[in-house]
Amino acid sequence: MKQIYFVTGTDTDAGKTLVASGLLHKANEMGLRTIGLKPVAAGCDETAEGLRNSDALILQQTASVKLGYDQVNPVALAEPMAPHIAALRENRRLSAERLVAFCRGALMQPADFVLIEGAGGWRVPLNQSETLARVPQQLQIPVIMVVGMKLGCISHALLTAEAISRDGLTLAGWVANVVDPDMPVLQENIDTIRGALRAPLLGVVPHLDRATPAEAAAHLDFQLLELSKK
Repeated sequence: MKQIYFVTGTDTDAGKTLVASGLLHKANEMGLRTIGLKPVAAGCDETAEGLRNSDALILQQTASVKLGYDQVNPVALAEPMAPHIAALRENRRLSAERLVAFCRGALMQPADFVLIEGAGGWRVPLNQSETLARVPQQLQIPVIMVVGMKLGCISHALLTAEAISRDGLTLAGWVANVVDPDMPVLQENIDTIRGALRAPLLGVVPHLDRATPAEAAAHLDFQLLELSKK
C-alpha cells in the first residue's frame, strides 16, 4: 500500500527539504520505493535544461524512483518569494486543482513511500482564494510538520498544528529541526511542543553544516510513521 505524506514547515527555511530527504533516505535503506515531489517552487536557477530549484533537485536525487525534473517540480518560478507573487510577476496563475493534477500524475508511478513538499508554511497563498493547504486537502493525505527550532517556534508550531487539524487533516508526526545553533533552552522548547501535540516526535535534527540526507536520516525515527513495505 502506497504511503503518501505532505511535508509542511512552521516557516520558510524551517528545514522541510532536509527532513524530507532524510526520510526518503531512511525509506530507501528499508528497501522501499520512494518518490519526492515539490509541486511548486519559487526561487530557481536558470540552467541549460530550464529553471531548476535546489530543494526539488535534492528530492529528485534522493528518491529511489527516478522521475524527470518536470514531474518532481512541475511549477518552477524564478524569483525567491511567495509563490503567488512570483507567479503574478511571470503572468502565471497558480491553482490547487492544477497542482493536485500534477501530483496525481506522478503518483501513478509504482512506489511505496511518497513525500510531497510544500513551499514556506501552511497558509502560503496560491491565489486570492486558495492556499497551498488545498493540495493536501484535496489529496486527503496526512501531514508531517517540520518545526524550525528558534525563538518563537512554540507558537508557530501550535498554530500550524491547529490549522492542519481545522482543515480536516491528520498530523502524522513532527520533527524538531535546530536552525538556530545557539537557541537557549532548546530542550525545554521541544518538551513544550511535544507535550502540546498528540502527534509523535519523529526526531530532533541538530544544526548541521552542509547537511546531507544521510546525516539527517540518522536523527529520524522512521518507524514512528508505522510504515511497512507491502
